[in-house]
Amino acid sequence: MTENAIASALAALQARVGHEVHVSDWMMISQERINAFAAATDDPQWIHVDVERATRESPYSAPIAHGYLTLSLSVPLRGLVDASKPIAPGVRNVINYGLNKLRFPNAVRVGSKIRGRFTLQAVEQVAPNVLQVTEQYTVEIEGVPKPACIAESVMRLVF
Repeated sequence: MTENAIASALAALQARVGHEVHVSDWMMISQERINAFAAATDDPQWIHVDVERATRESPYSAPIAHGYLTLSLSVPLRGLVDASKPIAPGVRNVINYGLNKLRFPNAVRVGSKIRGRFTLQAVEQVAPNVLQVTEQYTVEIEGVPKPACIAESVMRLVF
């Protein structure tokens, strides 16, 4: 990609700083998804995977999703896995560069629906063919006013 094309993408993204850039569809959080995450991360705490005990003993009266499961769903909720819809024209790769801040202010009960809201916070060129993008990822729980996750994520867009 030429310098002009990267400069054009940079300018287009910078014009959207401070604006919501994506709202996902709702996603159901099933017990099967929670169990699969527990198995993949070796984190089978009862509050997540023991339905009877969680219903009986947890303050949520149901199993809850792992906070990091909620965080990890930012990729599909943002639509970053669909190569036909790049975050900017000419992007070849989106690389997870990390997080600046992360909070889990509310639990996601099994059977809840969540969606992601993404606000562009910053864009800068960090290499000749790389833009760094910072977005706020907020996870809403359907019908619940307090969000489940608020993260400031940093991605590198490689052209």
